Formats: sequence, structure tokens, C-alpha cells
Amino acid sequence: MKRLGLVLLALIVITACGTKKSASTAKTSTASIKKAKNKNYKQALRDNYTFVVKEISTDDSYGYSADNAVEVGGVKDSEGPMNERRYLNALTGPNGEEISYYRAGSCCPVPSENSPYGDSAILDKYRVSWEGSKDTVTIYINMYDSSPLKAPKGFGLRR
Repeated sequence: MKRLGLVLLALIVITACGTKKSASTAKTSTASIKKAKNKNYKQALRDNYTFVVKEISTDDSYGYSADNAVEVGGVKDSEGPMNERRYLNALTGPNGEEISYYRAGSCCPVPSENSPYGDSAILDKYRVSWEGSKDTVTIYINMYDSSPLKAPKGFGLRR
């Protein structure tokens, strides 16, 4: 009787420790992430430290939402963080004020075919303010994908 109990206990432990997520469950979790299109737009430089940005977005969420991040690219050329700064250097406050910014960390996995880590990339968050601003705003930037740049609504463009 004791032996039967030990055998049953051993079977329970082996099957409990040996279970895996089924392939269909794993497939479902990655299927819910939509694949981003291959985004490799070539950005134009004003100078070594500033991108050319020609328009202001009419979309309220552009840059302010992780789902609609600014795509500066550059990670493939080891210029991802520099491209983030080049983009921010192209912005001004709404009346042409000089902005200040700092990187507030990484967040938010997003689908990307350009990520060296697989199906998704991580965004960077920057906190931006200018003289006279009431609050600091957060801008979400993607250094893995690249698309035509715009200034988020409420910002101006460096001339």
C-alpha cells in the first residue's frame, strides 16, 4: 500500500512538473499581436543633430500614445538613441520656445519586424517641457521602425 502511494505521488509530481503550454495557446498569444509593416523610411537630416520635420500631426494621439509612437528608426545602424534626440531637437514649444527633454525609460512592447529581439520592440519614453509650459508631456519614440516624421499636436517645428 505504501509503495502504491509513493508511485502515485511520483506520477503526480512528474506530470505536474512536465506540463507545457500547448502549441495552440502559444500561437494564440502571438497571433493577437499584429505584425508591423516593414518600416525603413530614410530620414533627412538638417544637421548632424537634427532631423528635418516638415509638418505637425493632426492626430491627437501621435507621439502621445504607445499605440501611435513616433518612428525614428536607426537601430540597425547603431543610431537609435541618436535618432531619438535628432527628432526631439527638431521640435519647439507651440510658440517657438526651446524645449528640454530627458529619457524617462523604456516601456511598452510593440510589434516590429525590425527588432533584433523577435516579433516586438520596446519604446522609449521622453519627458518634454518648455518655458511657460504648465506640465511636462510624455512622447513615445520607436527607434526600431522608421516612417515620415511629424511633430505631435501642440508642438512647433524648428526652422
